[in-house]
Amino acid sequence: MAPLSLPNRIFGTVKSFATKGSLLSREVLEMLAESRDMDEFIVRLKNTRYVDAVSRLQRPYTAVAVEGALREDLVNFHSSLANVARESELLNTYFIRYIIYNLKVILKAKALNRSYEEILPYVNMRAEELLGRRDVVVKALVAKDLDEAVASLAGNEFGEDVQSAVNVYKEKRDLQVFDTFLDHTFYLMLARALAAHWRDSDVKGIIVPEIDAYNILAILRAKFWNLEEEQIRRLVVSKVPAIDLYKPGSSIMPLNPVRLPTLTVESMQKMISAESVSSAIAELANTAYRNLVPQPQQYTSDIDAIAILEKNLEDMLYSRYIATYHSMFKHSTIIAALKLRALEVRNLSAIATGIEQKMTPEVIMKKLYLPYLQQR
Repeated sequence: MAPLSLPNRIFGTVKSFATKGSLLSREVLEMLAESRDMDEFIVRLKNTRYVDAVSRLQRPYTAVAVEGALREDLVNFHSSLANVARESELLNTYFIRYIIYNLKVILKAKALNRSYEEILPYVNMRAEELLGRRDVVVKALVAKDLDEAVASLAGNEFGEDVQSAVNVYKEKRDLQVFDTFLDHTFYLMLARALAAHWRDSDVKGIIVPEIDAYNILAILRAKFWNLEEEQIRRLVVSKVPAIDLYKPGSSIMPLNPVRLPTLTVESMQKMISAESVSSAIAELANTAYRNLVPQPQQYTSDIDAIAILEKNLEDMLYSRYIATYHSMFKHSTIIAALKLRALEVRNLSAIATGIEQKMTPEVIMKKLYLPYLQQR
C-alpha cells in the first residue's frame, strides 16, 4: 500500500495538533478531582469540551455511566480522525480495540458468573455500531455462561484466542489471561496494518515498540502462569512481515529508514526458554530495552517486577507519542493524537471512580497517569 497521501497527512496533522493543544491541563484535572460528589463533578466536567459527552447522563450519576459516555465520545473522535486521515489502515485497526475491550469485560464477567443485567452497564457498543459488528458483542453478552459466550465467537477473528484464554483460565483462575490472549488478536492485526504502511517509516517509531511491549509482557505473564514454551510462542506476535520488507539488500526499501529498538526473534526465544520470570527479565537486559528493566532491589515478587516493567514501557511509548509532534505532516502524529485522547479519557474515568469512592483529591491525583502533560 502507498503511504498516507499528503492531503490526508496535512488534514490529519492539523487535527492532531489541535487535539494535543486542547488536552485538559493538570490544573483542570485537579479541579475535577476536588469535586465533593458526582453531581459537582458532572457540573465541572460540563465546563470542558466533554459537555456534549456527559449532558445525556441521568441522575444518579455513576462512575460506570461516566466512563461509558467518555468512551463513546472517544469512539466518535476516533471516527472523525479516521475520516480526516483516510487510507490509514492503522487507524482502522485501532477500532478493533473497542470491540476487544467489550469482549474482555463480558468474558471476565461471565467467568465470575455475572448476569446480563450486571454486565450491560459496562458495555458501550458505539464502535460496533459504526463498524457494523454489533452482533459479535451482543451474542457474547446474551450467552447464558462463559462456554456459550466462547462458542458464539467461534469462527471469527477472536475465536481461537478466546478459546485458548478460557482453557488457561480454567486452570490458572487469573482473569488477566483474557487481556493477554485478546491482545494477541489485536496485535496480530496491528502488525499486518503496519506492513501495509511500510513506506510511512515514521509510524514504525511508535508501532514497533508497542508490539514489542505487548510481546515482552505476554511472555513474562505466560511464564508467570507456567505455560508451556509452545503456548508462549503462540502468544508472540512476529513483526517479520512488517520488518523484513525493508531489511538491507531488499529490493523494497522504506523512505527515510530509522533505527528502532526492537526485539529479535532470538531475544524473544531466550526469554521464552528462561527458567523463570526473573531469568526472562535478565534476558531482556541484553536487548535494546535494557534501560527499562527493573533492578532486583526494586521488586519483591514476579508480579511487582512485571508491573514496574509495564509502567516503564508505558512511559517509553508516551514519550514517543509526544515526540511525533516535533515535526509536521506525519502519519505517526495522527496515531499519537488518538493515544493522548484515549489517555485523557482514562484519567477522567479514574477521577470519577475516585470521587464515587470518596477518595481524597490527593489520592485521586496519584492514580492518574500524567507524564504526557509534563512533556507538552
